[in-house]
Amino acid sequence: MYSKYFFSNFYRYFSASPKLPSFSAIPSKFRRQAIQEAQKALIDFLHGTKNLPYTYAEHIGKNSLFSLSNLISKVAFSPYSFSSSFKKYLRYHPINEFEFFFESIGIDYSEVSGFLPLNKFFFSEDGTVLNSACTLSGFGFPWNRLGKLYKEKSSIFSRSSVELTAKLSEFKKHGFTNVSVIGICLAFPDVLSEEGEVGGEIDALLTDLKLICLDLDLESSVEGNVDSWYEVCRKIRVFYDLNVEKGKLGELMGRRKSILLEHGEDVLAKMAEYFCRFGVKKEEAALLLLEVPELLNLDLETPLVCVLKLLKDFNLSSEELKNVSHTYGHVLGTNRMANLPHVMKALDLHAWFFNKIINGNHQLFASYVVNNPIEDHDKEFRDGLEKIQLSRTPIHTMGKLNFLHGIGFGENAVTMRILAHLHGTNSELQERFDCLLHSGVEFSKLCKMVRMHPKILNQNPETLEQKVNFLCGEMGSSLDCLDVFPGFLCFDLEKRIKPRFRFHMWLREKGLCTKNYSIASIIATSEKTFVARLSKMHPDAPKHWIERFPHSTPLVS
Repeated sequence: MYSKYFFSNFYRYFSASPKLPSFSAIPSKFRRQAIQEAQKALIDFLHGTKNLPYTYAEHIGKNSLFSLSNLISKVAFSPYSFSSSFKKYLRYHPINEFEFFFESIGIDYSEVSGFLPLNKFFFSEDGTVLNSACTLSGFGFPWNRLGKLYKEKSSIFSRSSVELTAKLSEFKKHGFTNVSVIGICLAFPDVLSEEGEVGGEIDALLTDLKLICLDLDLESSVEGNVDSWYEVCRKIRVFYDLNVEKGKLGELMGRRKSILLEHGEDVLAKMAEYFCRFGVKKEEAALLLLEVPELLNLDLETPLVCVLKLLKDFNLSSEELKNVSHTYGHVLGTNRMANLPHVMKALDLHAWFFNKIINGNHQLFASYVVNNPIEDHDKEFRDGLEKIQLSRTPIHTMGKLNFLHGIGFGENAVTMRILAHLHGTNSELQERFDCLLHSGVEFSKLCKMVRMHPKILNQNPETLEQKVNFLCGEMGSSLDCLDVFPGFLCFDLEKRIKPRFRFHMWLREKGLCTKNYSIASIIATSEKTFVARLSKMHPDAPKHWIERFPHSTPLVS
């Protein structure tokens, strides 16, 4: 008998999931009855007709509601005869048993079709997957969590029951309980796959886990259920995903059990990502959290940072502070702690700052966050904020401003002036900025380029990439050219850059141009001045220019 609790949760769950097929032909007061009777009929069919053990038939019947609902919608409903009608439908209309199976083990119904075997519909055609699932379930794996294993390592389900049983027994010899073994396997599916034979990385992983969980007694602090063990193992996996070498994590993590007991997986991953944004290797960020776990208790999202004060507190030299004030005015003022990694990258001080933290200054960093220093905005920035709030598109404009803050620009007058020249949404601007980063432009240099020529970010990524490729390819220049001439990226590639440069090269080949002109002189010179220069080289040069490139124009992108 199905409880009211089950159905109340059923409808609440599926209200947020993809919609079930319409039951418009079934009065709402009978829909619960239809689902109950269809599930019972399917379970009886799989057990009685298909000879599946009742336990596994029940697992499939109770956990494949979308597949089942598709069948329900095909059977005429009558409150008095639906059960017999549905049973008859199953007898005379073969179903794809794998569809029900894959949904039942926890694979989202929208993804099920991608896992169905070709030209096979019945377990009798290939029972390997089902037998593997039954073996794992018999060991204690939750049936509706097996889909996670299948999605990550489908090869697990190609192993025989004997192989899987032997593998699971091997893990228990290390001292793990059934429940802990299940948690480990769900978090690290490789250990059950054919590629995951004990030895090498798998052996190193098990050594770490044994040290953390058993030898250093984490087990006594973990509830004895699968969810708790899975959660702990997922947290451990965060550090392996950060490239910490297997076999070297156990001792360090085992002595800092609070990391696993007091913080969630999302917190660990988010904090690691935060420190990775200082431009360091993933393993360096991971080791920082392991060596200084108190950092995990800090709010690195909302506090404000006064850039100059922070640099002074971290003992940046007076000379370097003067250089920062003179060269990086666009970074000064306040910014959110969440943006600090990119603030430091915009100053080209990210490596210096991270080394300060990892070499003993973490307490100063923690103190700074807690004290939450705030500096008044300068008047121009404050006036700009007021204008944004009174404008017709405050949300859009604040999105652009948040983009600038996110790449390290401070709350200052320079930032507000740059804002007026930017066009696009927050995400579009970020995509264009990232495009130039991926092209090889250094972060701090790119921020300076944006300060000098904000309009470079008003172009789509494809256009920017084409211009950079032409600059470094056909023109044979380096990205350093953009340090002094970022405006290059603002000119039209087809109508300005290519014609001017190619004609310049033609002149050199003909021996008409003996002077080495800079790229800026070739591209940025006005059309009138450019043609006048050609006339000095040769009286016929302007004519050749017009004939060869009649559609060239001085317009910028």
